[in-house]
Amino acid sequence: MYGLTGSIATGKSTVAAMLKEKGAVILDADQISREVVEVGTPGWKQVVEAFPEAVREDGALDRKKLGRIIFADAEKRRQLEAIIHPLVLDAIKTRGTQLKQRGQIVFADIPLLYETNSQIWLDGVVVVYVPQAVQLKRLMERDQLSEKEALKRITAQMSIEEKRQLADYVIDNSGTLSETKVQVDRLWYQIIE
Repeated sequence: MYGLTGSIATGKSTVAAMLKEKGAVILDADQISREVVEVGTPGWKQVVEAFPEAVREDGALDRKKLGRIIFADAEKRRQLEAIIHPLVLDAIKTRGTQLKQRGQIVFADIPLLYETNSQIWLDGVVVVYVPQAVQLKRLMERDQLSEKEALKRITAQMSIEEKRQLADYVIDNSGTLSETKVQVDRLWYQIIE
């Protein structure tokens, strides 16, 4: 199982879609993080206890409100991560192992891969890279954020330059889609050989 990471607005989803087209199974940590905090789950119970102000009337988590809380306070972000990360990583390891045993090529799309030290149990790590100026522009456009808000979100994570240095494979996603696809094709053939 390989890790797929980058930073916010670097294009991980684009690369994941290209890998999926080639036949890879993508385990999406963001999707799994939503599953582990669905109403009634042990993860939901822990988050509700820690962040009661982020619960809607129907009992579900208000993800936007929770996002504002954790991006404004590093300690609260660490508190939430300490609850969710172990649950997500356990689910990825379990599902990934089952898929690998069936002969599938698996990529775990984990935004905070290095921050959670997940590289130690993966066969390799692919970092989707763009320069920070491109990342900032994309994030502001995609999420309709001010420059200050976007920078706060970017700097809340390990820098893309650090991740690039640690990567086994780098996909530079700052060019055209066809340029990215050429790199994904090259990566795919390296992995299946």
